[in-house]
Amino acid sequence: MKLASLKTGGRDGTLVVVSRDLARAVAVPAIAPTLQAALDDWAALAPRLETVYRRVQAGGMSGEFAFDPRAAAAPLPRCYHWADGSAYVTHVELVRKARGADMPESWWTDPLMYMGASDAFIGPCDDIPVQREDWGIDFEAEVAVITDDVPSGVSIDGARRHIQLLMLVNDVTLRNLVPAELAKQFGFYQSKPWTAFTPVAVTPDELGAAWDGSKLHLPLHAALNGRKIGSPDAGVDMTFSFPQLIHHAAKSRSLMAGTVIGSGTISNVGSKDGSCCLAEVRALETIAHGAPKTEFMKYGDRIRIEMFDADGASIFGAIDQRPVAYQPPY
Repeated sequence: MKLASLKTGGRDGTLVVVSRDLARAVAVPAIAPTLQAALDDWAALAPRLETVYRRVQAGGMSGEFAFDPRAAAAPLPRCYHWADGSAYVTHVELVRKARGADMPESWWTDPLMYMGASDAFIGPCDDIPVQREDWGIDFEAEVAVITDDVPSGVSIDGARRHIQLLMLVNDVTLRNLVPAELAKQFGFYQSKPWTAFTPVAVTPDELGAAWDGSKLHLPLHAALNGRKIGSPDAGVDMTFSFPQLIHHAAKSRSLMAGTVIGSGTISNVGSKDGSCCLAEVRALETIAHGAPKTEFMKYGDRIRIEMFDADGASIFGAIDQRPVAYQPPY
């Protein structure tokens, strides 16, 4: 099934069930007012939501309305826990190589992960407010999963059963703020302003054979101002699978229902299908020519991130955004 949150009903939105073709939706307040409420009691409520989904698919359900992705918040407008991995180690290797830095061998066997800001995500068509253009505005196209309650110390195999929903991510990064933050050896903060997600989150069964329980085997398309930046396959060169990332995150503590785990920027070895962020494009240019030529995003640029099934239909809907100038109120 496909689930979304509308920008109504307060900060956590209003949960709606969306048709497979993303054309129609219906609110389900009698089942759960928000997606977080549904996840808090997922085992009991998911079957009821699935029943509604089948009825929406059949058409003519009372209360149906046209689904508008511009009216959608992130599927989880805010969550208790957002952790982003860097599962495509080839991406990290390229970026470090471009600046002449070696990569520790342990990064191929022990996942990189940071805890991001989860107090407010933005919707798929929301503008990205940034105070200064010279902060180096970049997009990062990723896949993410949402879990139910995960026990501490869960095995990799056991982690599979806790993946309940998948969605796509634009993990916005202010690249020119990153070096000073990393120099402190305490992680990202100011360089990670906003995170956006696709209009809908989907259950794994919606993905068919493309989902193997660990990885999503489909190209992720990223286009800037209508020009393809990349479409690498999310199932290729993913060094750490989603169950491995969940296992890593839950090593010493339980994860609460509604935890969002990101894959990190999708990247394929050799980048024959392009890249899913401008930092990697610039790294490849630096390695090949000694300096980057591609600029970071400017105000008004338009980034579109989307994934299609074997029939060419959009699975999650599109992230379609522009960075815009932000002026502090005082």
